[in-house]
Amino acid sequence: MSEPISALAGKNAEGFARVSEAGLQGMITLRGNLASAALAAAVKTATGCALPGNRGIHTKAGKAAAWMSPDELLLLVPYGEAETTTAALAAALAGEHALAANVSDARALFRISGAKADQVAMKLCPVDFARLPQGEIRRTRAAQVAAALWRSAPDEISLVCFRSVAGYVFDLLAISARTGSELAPA
Repeated sequence: MSEPISALAGKNAEGFARVSEAGLQGMITLRGNLASAALAAAVKTATGCALPGNRGIHTKAGKAAAWMSPDELLLLVPYGEAETTTAALAAALAGEHALAANVSDARALFRISGAKADQVAMKLCPVDFARLPQGEIRRTRAAQVAAALWRSAPDEISLVCFRSVAGYVFDLLAISARTGSELAPA
């Protein structure tokens, strides 16, 4: 059996901000009734996090629960725990109208870090980053592809996209972070 590898094997680019492919990350799509007590309990058990509200993301001890739509969450767990966590979610939600799917190998995670990390993403995504607080996630586009992003630290943006476009997204981010291409202050 082959060993799992991330989309770009941890590739990095340095400029006025640092762009990094974050490596292997466990990601689980969980669909169901977000008002369900059973679903809330399953998410709490899986991640240690409460259910997030609209456009919210809660993180705890390297795990997260992110709101993706009125009936969908994205759960982040260590890569090695994704299969067992998905199975535990399915078992906990037996009898509920719900679906848990391990999408770890279908997605790529990037981190954009530095004092001007926002500027990298501003060039590509129609999001008002001045009003994007930590703890809020946005589903949007990065140039021509679907993406989700959030402020994962005061000077860091995390971005998830499909693995099939990881090379394209990395190149977009790296070009947008090139030294000398900073946005002029307003």
